[in-house]
Amino acid sequence: MNGFIKKNIIKITESHNNTVEDAVAEEKKIRISVNGREVLSLYCSPIMVRELVAGLFMTEGIIKGSWCADRMSIQYDEDILVDIPAEGEVSIEGSARTSGCVGGITFDRSEYSETIGEGITIEKDVLRELFHDFQKRSDLYNTTGCIHSAAVSDGRHILVVGEDIGRHNAVDKVTGYCFLEEISLQDKIILVSGRLSSEMATKCARWGIPIVVSRAAPTALAINIAEKRGITMVGFMRGKRLNIYTHPERIVR
Repeated sequence: MNGFIKKNIIKITESHNNTVEDAVAEEKKIRISVNGREVLSLYCSPIMVRELVAGLFMTEGIIKGSWCADRMSIQYDEDILVDIPAEGEVSIEGSARTSGCVGGITFDRSEYSETIGEGITIEKDVLRELFHDFQKRSDLYNTTGCIHSAAVSDGRHILVVGEDIGRHNAVDKVTGYCFLEEISLQDKIILVSGRLSSEMATKCARWGIPIVVSRAAPTALAINIAEKRGITMVGFMRGKRLNIYTHPERIVR
């Protein structure tokens, strides 16, 4: 699957009405089971499904105990059916619909309270170049105009890009990729296309990601979480402009 389908639409301009073929983002329901018992469902773009599930389950601590992402089964049908063999117990207590698109899911996990250490520093001009590269690589957004993007960088290169109709899903995809590939996130930068909400800040805190950067704005609660957890939060990354909201010592000016 490539995340979009082609549809004939009527395109109206000042001088013409034309029937044209347009790329439209796909949206699928994913139903996730553990040992054959469905535990949750959400809507997503039908790409990087394994990474999405791994990132979501690891970030939120949904399975308490051992499980193997390599043994996850994925069946693509009208809905996407995922089953995870696991020996641990499933915990979805405290789940809540997030402020994100298409009803993302987050959980209240009070044990994630550690402060992030030094992590990484980066020159502001290098950060701008990375973000520009990230935006060029957002292929599904550039094709459909209907997608959120996230990426992980080591400060020099983009390591992975994830795209989804939901901004939280996009983040789960790239963190899930890093989990599956055994890439540490504690010295990495996460780049995102959408607003920086409290859920986004909490995801970064749970993985120990020291720097998060967006072209959009953060909420007041997200700033409070980033300040408390030691995250450098950068918003309004547009052209030569950027705003540093917390822990500016990691951005070398």
